[in-house]
Amino acid sequence: MINPKIWLSSPHMGENEQKFVSEAFNTNWLAPLGPHVNGFEEDIAEYLNKNSNSNVSVAALTSGTAALHLAMVMLNVQSGDTVLVQSFTFCGTTNPAVYQGANLVFIDSERETWNMCPEALQEAIQHHIAQGKSISKIKAIVPVHLYGMPAKMTEIQAIADQFNIPIIEDAAEALGSLYKGRACGTFGKMAALSFNGNKIITTSGGGALVAADKAFIEMAKFLSTQARDPEVHYQHSHIGYNYRMSNVLAGIGRGQMEVLEKRVEQRRKNNMRYREFFREKRGVSFQNEPTADFYSNYWLTAVIVNPEVSGTNRDEIRIALENKNIEARPLWKPMHLQPIFKGAKFYGSGNCVKLFDNGLCLPSGSNLTESEFGRIFDVLSSFF
Repeated sequence: MINPKIWLSSPHMGENEQKFVSEAFNTNWLAPLGPHVNGFEEDIAEYLNKNSNSNVSVAALTSGTAALHLAMVMLNVQSGDTVLVQSFTFCGTTNPAVYQGANLVFIDSERETWNMCPEALQEAIQHHIAQGKSISKIKAIVPVHLYGMPAKMTEIQAIADQFNIPIIEDAAEALGSLYKGRACGTFGKMAALSFNGNKIITTSGGGALVAADKAFIEMAKFLSTQARDPEVHYQHSHIGYNYRMSNVLAGIGRGQMEVLEKRVEQRRKNNMRYREFFREKRGVSFQNEPTADFYSNYWLTAVIVNPEVSGTNRDEIRIALENKNIEARPLWKPMHLQPIFKGAKFYGSGNCVKLFDNGLCLPSGSNLTESEFGRIFDVLSSFF
């Protein structure tokens, strides 16, 4: 008999999602927009602003990718412009700039957080200037809080301020993470959140745009509802998009927001369990919080397997888990190595390539049971 699948990160419902969804059905608010959309946006903003010395607003959308795309549109990213983006990420970070026709320049990761390297970022900007290109052609810097680990925003922000380049924060994986006590997603000119099915909370599919400037949020809401002008008839003076979240999915999100802090606590406990397992074992290292300034939600627990020390490698472990119906995945393949970006400029020493070569994401769902951890550790024990 085959054991049930242990997923890398499966949805985890709370107690009240059904209540909100039933309310949407009972009131016939099934179409896009509605009271749950407004409520969900308010819930997210309240959470982000709590103890964060920020005052952001939120637009609920169909995906984190949609949020990043609207941010690119509102920053007037066009063909021939340049966007500096973290290479070590998912394609949802990079594709929105391509939608706008921009040239992507990829930035390496630093070794501590695995996120955008400030030194490589500085090098990329200085090289751009040395080539005689206008700094105004760099329309955005896009750091990512990978697997929930906050990027070094102080250093990145200082460089952005030096050259007057807006930051679009990809906080898709980092809801609940903090940097210097401030919520990830509240540092950039704009930021994107994701509520995909595998995220720390989910609306099945969905995302949000975050900004301190309410004008961006109002414009995002306008553009995401097909940019319809305020006329009785259908009139359009701008190109719009069908990116607005539905009232039903927002109802799920409202229930999920009620348990967000509990989900963060559960993910962090998962991370500690893996650390305890590997404590006396050689050849495995973790993505770590460098100092007390960094607080990760540890959306996924990610490890680096050193073959020379451990006597095994990432792929052998992954396949052994897979053979026991347990999902684990390699770390993100750097975007500058992807076929679609062949030949793109990359700045750095290749830290992200080394991380990809030896990195593995272990099952991290907040709903993992003792029995499931037992199955995972049984497989890992055969290697260590």
